[in-house]
Amino acid sequence: MTEPVITSFLDTDMYKLTMHAAVYKNFPTAEVTYKYTNRSEDMKFNQEAIQWLKFQFQSLSSLRFLEDEIEYLRNAIPYLSKDYLNYLASDEVKMNPSEQIEFNVLETNQEGHYDLEININGLWKDTILYEIPILALVSEAYFKFVDTDWSYDGQIESAFRKAEQLLEHNILFSEFGTRRRRSFKTQDLVMQGIMKATESRSERPSGLFLGTSNVLFAKKYGVKPIGTVAHEWMMGIASITGDYLHANQKAMDCWIGTFGPQNAGLALTDTFGTDDFLRSFHPPYSDCYIGVRQDSGDPVEYTKKISHHYLDVLKLKPLSKIICYSDSLNPEKAIRYANVAYDYGLKPTFGIGTNFTNDFKSKSNPERKSEPLNIVIKLLEVNGNHSIKISDNLGKNMGDPKTVEKVKEKLGYTEKSWIGDNEAHRWAS
Repeated sequence: MTEPVITSFLDTDMYKLTMHAAVYKNFPTAEVTYKYTNRSEDMKFNQEAIQWLKFQFQSLSSLRFLEDEIEYLRNAIPYLSKDYLNYLASDEVKMNPSEQIEFNVLETNQEGHYDLEININGLWKDTILYEIPILALVSEAYFKFVDTDWSYDGQIESAFRKAEQLLEHNILFSEFGTRRRRSFKTQDLVMQGIMKATESRSERPSGLFLGTSNVLFAKKYGVKPIGTVAHEWMMGIASITGDYLHANQKAMDCWIGTFGPQNAGLALTDTFGTDDFLRSFHPPYSDCYIGVRQDSGDPVEYTKKISHHYLDVLKLKPLSKIICYSDSLNPEKAIRYANVAYDYGLKPTFGIGTNFTNDFKSKSNPERKSEPLNIVIKLLEVNGNHSIKISDNLGKNMGDPKTVEKVKEKLGYTEKSWIGDNEAHRWAS
């Protein structure tokens, strides 16, 4: 008998809850459409996966925030307002997938295998919590029914070794793997391995493992939920206002107005290109935010750019600001980029996702990787206006092509590419 995989609203990334709170306060009547995209174009779905997904999507309708979950949020994320927490406890907060999810199946040139077309429609505050569960379910469906040549053997040990490697090099890191996890079980095993590593040696500096983006697993394992904001926030505000020149500034104003300057967290810089963001990133904004998050483009060049802005332009002291790397990482990359960050006067942290929760070898041929899906769900429209994301490399650009080109011209955006921007095979090796 098929059972629901997602059984709690907390089985999501923390930034969905903080953005939900900000949308609820600031844009309660905004209407949105989200669109699913599979960047792994050669990875298709069979009928078993499709039927399983239909059941899982409908099962989301039974989710409600429980009293103990709201109490947990009150303590774990204390800057969530009382008004918002009361809203979560109300009958208003629920999913209606039969009306809000458009799920279509598209024929391909591979007989018996299909592409998925998924759109989500409704009020922003009513639909913002769909993204992470749907992505996690789509990934789990693929590896439950299509690529089944793998096993759970060694997952705890693998996560333990990776965490050990990071801890040995005094790397500050978080687990960011919900969206593209192989399965719910995988993420649980990974958390077991990480916790085992953090508890294994008393002489190691404490606090290097910062926590997990998944609120449910943070609650289960007694660690901090980690996260600030996603591109969706800047994309949505740009769509609502139509003002791309000041979209980052307006997004920061709204965020700080919701949570207070002391809770601004990390700034995500690349929604419309980091160069555009930095034009607005001066006091008081640069004082409120504890640092920035890198999510696209060349990490080394990004580090140099952020270092120049903080140390040369803003004249801040070295190591007074954080740079969080979160783009397709593994322990080896984290160690390398940590050295770069320190060389340029920045304090590095790392959000490692897919390499933790979807790192498998083929069972029949251990020399071959069972490659993860690269799937995303992004805003397509807000209040009937196109939503776009330009990013710091070509592979992550999204949205209406004409609007993308118009905004690039308006912002003076320069196209860039780098060796790591193959989005179709992000974790192939």
